[in-house]
Amino acid sequence: MIRIKARAPTTRAVVLPTLWGAVAVAYKFGCPLAQQTGVGARIVTSAVFLAVGTGLIIHVRRALLRELRQARRVARAAQSVVLRPLPPRLDGLHVAAAQLSAERGACVGGDLYEAIATEYGVRVVMGDVRGHGLAALGTVAAVLGSFREAVHDEPDLGSVLRRLERALARHLRERARAEHPAGGGPDPDHPVAEEFVTVLLLEIGRDGELHALNCGHPWPYRIRGTSVESLTRVDPLPPLGPFPLPAELEAESCGPLLAGDSLVLFTDGVEDARDVRGRFFSLPEVLRGAVCDHPVSPQTVLRTVFAALLHHTAGSPKDDIALLVLRNERSREGRSSPGARDGDTCGSGARARPATSHP
Repeated sequence: MIRIKARAPTTRAVVLPTLWGAVAVAYKFGCPLAQQTGVGARIVTSAVFLAVGTGLIIHVRRALLRELRQARRVARAAQSVVLRPLPPRLDGLHVAAAQLSAERGACVGGDLYEAIATEYGVRVVMGDVRGHGLAALGTVAAVLGSFREAVHDEPDLGSVLRRLERALARHLRERARAEHPAGGGPDPDHPVAEEFVTVLLLEIGRDGELHALNCGHPWPYRIRGTSVESLTRVDPLPPLGPFPLPAELEAESCGPLLAGDSLVLFTDGVEDARDVRGRFFSLPEVLRGAVCDHPVSPQTVLRTVFAALLHHTAGSPKDDIALLVLRNERSREGRSSPGARDGDTCGSGARARPATSHP
């Protein structure tokens, strides 16, 4: 839970309203003009009280704007910790990520993503929490926190996915107890029992081999040269939450990510976006248009897709949107530095710059 501590009113905040009130009272009872009943005197009295009222309104408005700016700074800082910016390079992969919340004023919502270099390769998660906006932020934090620990501890993706499942179940139980302390747990009629998260786990080995586990999430697209194709056509598992994972979990082999290949991961808010006529957004068509002449950088792919999305939805998408683009540049950059093998994305953590943008 994010708490914003209220500050005590400052001396200026107390003195100015008191001063304005004292001016109005002194004029009313101390000025002879205020005691007269003529038209001119009434006009002057009305003007005085109008000025006092206007001053009070302006003062209150400025105070509220200061508090709003402070609350927004705190919210941005907290949200950036939950969905932290990704480095532009990660163990030989170029990375670009962006997200757009459907809730006005929010920096993040129900979409989540993360990419981490581990001794097992680069591991990536992309997910979508039921609902959108700030209401889904707690579930996003629970899933991402579990993923950031599990990817370093677990040797296979199946074990990572089970850790995410346990973290989600624990979060939903705690949330149910907090909302209804007498209940003890989420019953079938409780709204928490209907919560679910779609999750896509990817592992990109040092040889470029791709392995994936998918729980109800859209499969990413692979860009190879100027062609765009779905990573695989295998049916995904059910989303996390409503149903338990199967006893046997084996990651799907999705072939290699060759030098120059890109992966475009996205949430369903992208392809479910509609225009004023009800037509769905065609992500493969936009990607083919972006790479029709020559391969482009991940940042260019992001800018192209988001520009097309905002144009398609007239600037107001109805669901949270997240995109993550990974491009394999390992053979072009040569052998990774020792720092990159240890998890340092660029050989020096001080040189890494955020790759996340908020269009």
